[in-house]
Amino acid sequence: QIQLEESGGGLVQAGGSLRLSCAAVGRAFSGNTMGWFRQAPGKEREFVASINWSGSSAYADSVKGRFTISRANAMKTAYLQMNSLVAEDTAVYYCAARYPVMTAVSVRDSDYAYWGQGTRVTVSS
Repeated sequence: QIQLEESGGGLVQAGGSLRLSCAAVGRAFSGNTMGWFRQAPGKEREFVASINWSGSSAYADSVKGRFTISRANAMKTAYLQMNSLVAEDTAVYYCAARYPVMTAVSVRDSDYAYWGQGTRVTVSS
């Protein structure tokens, strides 16, 4: 069992930056693929970024070049650095962990077994 808790959301102006954090409690973290997803008002949840145990990463086209996913295994924390934010980035952002360990990155939310409660990001234009 892994419990995930996101933090770092808030209100930011367009063009600004935020860094989201996802702290994991419970089972070992270093082997789990971690993902970030988001859900905008009235829309379905969508993939944002994923990073696996070896550091390989994947991004949605809409955030490539602006967002960076990373992890600090010693801290059991994953991060999402978001730069050049636009109004379309407004959403609740969710952190997720795959299980079992040592898996590839994935864009499918059904591949993730554990989810956080989400942190809200609002970008004002």
